[in-house]
Amino acid sequence: MKTYNEQEAAAILSDLSGWKYRESGIERQFKFKDFIEAFGFMSQVALLAQSANHHPEWQNVYNRVEIRLSTHDAGGLTDLDFSLAAAINKL
Repeated sequence: MKTYNEQEAAAILSDLSGWKYRESGIERQFKFKDFIEAFGFMSQVALLAQSANHHPEWQNVYNRVEIRLSTHDAGGLTDLDFSLAAAINKL
């Protein structure tokens, strides 16, 4: 599985609004009206992640959800991460 470095990822990230490269992965923060809205979003992401068999690192504090994607089995950023990020952006 091909892994991407920061320079290679930059071109792809230009089409993924809000995502930033950091330490062999990509990250994005989402902000919602309240906790219920944030939790609902997390539930939708969980369904996407499960169907892709690719699970994020994330955290939730009240109305904020922070997501980090990296393919641990490959030791870095792969097409799986970009694909899941694109699906998350469509929610």
